[in-house]
Amino acid sequence: MATTSHLRSLDRDHVWHPFTQMDRWLADDQLVIESAEGVWLVDTDGNRYLDGNASLWVNVHGHRHPKLDQALREQIDKVSHSTFLGLSNVPATQLAAKLVELAPEGLTRAFFSEAGAAAVEVAIKMAHAYWLHHDQPQRDLFVSVEGAYHGDTIGSVSVGHIDAFHETYRPLLFTTAAVPQPYCYRCPLSLEPTTCGLACAEALTDVLAEHGDRVAAVVVEPRVQGAAGIITAPDGHLRRMAEIARAHGALLIVDEVATGFGRTGPLFSCTAEGVVPDLMAVGKGLTGGYLPMSATLATEAVFEAFSGKTFFHGHSYSGNPLTAAVALANLELFETEDALAAAAGLATHLTEGLGRFAAHPNVGEIRQRGTMIGIELVADRESRAAFPPEDLTGAKVCRAARDHGLVIRPLGDTVVVMPALTMRTHEADLLLDALWAGLVDVLGDGALGD
Repeated sequence: MATTSHLRSLDRDHVWHPFTQMDRWLADDQLVIESAEGVWLVDTDGNRYLDGNASLWVNVHGHRHPKLDQALREQIDKVSHSTFLGLSNVPATQLAAKLVELAPEGLTRAFFSEAGAAAVEVAIKMAHAYWLHHDQPQRDLFVSVEGAYHGDTIGSVSVGHIDAFHETYRPLLFTTAAVPQPYCYRCPLSLEPTTCGLACAEALTDVLAEHGDRVAAVVVEPRVQGAAGIITAPDGHLRRMAEIARAHGALLIVDEVATGFGRTGPLFSCTAEGVVPDLMAVGKGLTGGYLPMSATLATEAVFEAFSGKTFFHGHSYSGNPLTAAVALANLELFETEDALAAAAGLATHLTEGLGRFAAHPNVGEIRQRGTMIGIELVADRESRAAFPPEDLTGAKVCRAARDHGLVIRPLGDTVVVMPALTMRTHEADLLLDALWAGLVDVLGDGALGD
C-alpha cells in the first residue's frame, strides 16, 4: 500500500494542479484524500476533514450516497459508454426529458457536455449560429458583467472579466462588451444600494443602445457571481437585465453552473426572479458531485434555427450513460429527500452561526445567497482597505482552518463557505468553529482585543 509520503512525492514530481500556484504547493505538505463519507473527507493517514466547499461546489447530497452509488453500479452492468453522435442511450435520453421538466418553462432541449465551461461555450456558439441562420451575421457581439467568470475555454474566457484568471489569454480572445458588476460593498459606480435604482443593471440599456443590432446575447450569472467572490446581486438585478436584453432583441444566456441545483434556494436561481433565458448552462451539481457532466438547455426557437443544419460541436463522452444515470438519481433525490427544504434550513442555520464573524474587525462583509457564502476579509473595516495581495491572507486563513479539520478554499481574500446541501446542523457548527479557529490563528480574535 502506498504511504502518504510516497504519494506526496509522486504528486510533487508529476502532477500539475489546476488553479494552483505550484511553488507554494510544492513547499507544503498537501492532503491526499483516500475516501469520503457524507460531508467528510478522509486522507491517507486516516484524518477526517469537513468538506467545506463541497469539493469545489459540486457535491450536493454528500459523498457515497447509497442511491447515487446504486445508480452507478447498476449502469456499469449495462453499458459504461457509447457515442452520442448518431446514437442515443437510455439514461441520457431520460435525463434530457427530466431536465426540461424541471427547468424554467420554455427550455425544451438539452445538449450534453462534460464541464460547466463547455456548457457556456456551447451556449455562445449556439447564440452566434442562431443569428447567422437568421441572416443577421452582424450580431457577433456578446455582453457580460464585469467580474464574471464563466469557465476557462476560449469562448467562456472571452465573456469573463477577472484579470487574475483571464489577462494572460487576452490575445486569444474575441472582443466583448461589459456592464458594471453588482458589487454593492465596493460599488463600481460609487452609489448606494438603497438609492441607486439598480444602476449597474440599467447600464445595459446604454451598451445595447450604443451597439444597436450587433449584440448576439447577454451572458449573466444569476443572482450570484461565484468566482468573483460570491458577489450577491441585489434583488431584481437579474430580472432587469433580462428585460433590457429582451427589449433590444438580444438573446439571454444564464450561467447556472455554480448557482443551479439548490445552491441559492430554488433548483435554478433564475426562477427566483421569474426569468426564462434562451439558453441556460448547468453543471457542477448536475451529477451530485460524482462524475463530470454539464448541459446547455435551449428554447425550441433556438433549436428550430438549426433546422436542416448541423450544430458542429460535440465531445467523445457527450451523453455518457454513467454520468447520466447518476444525474438522474441525483435529481430524484431532490424530490424524494426534499433537498431544497434541507438546504433552506442549513442556510438559516449558517446565517445565525456567522454572527460572530460579522463582529470581527477584519471581516468587511459577509455575503450569502442560500448556501453560497463569501466572507470578505479586509485590513481595515472602516475604510474597507484590502490586505496586500501578496500577503495571501485568505489562503492563510483557509490553511489554518485545515489544521482544525476543515477543507476550504478562498477566492482572493474572500473565504468561501459552500457545503453540501444536506450538511447537518451539528456539522455546520463544526465547520464554523474550525473556520473561526483558523481566522483567529491568522488575524487574532478582535472581540477579545487581539
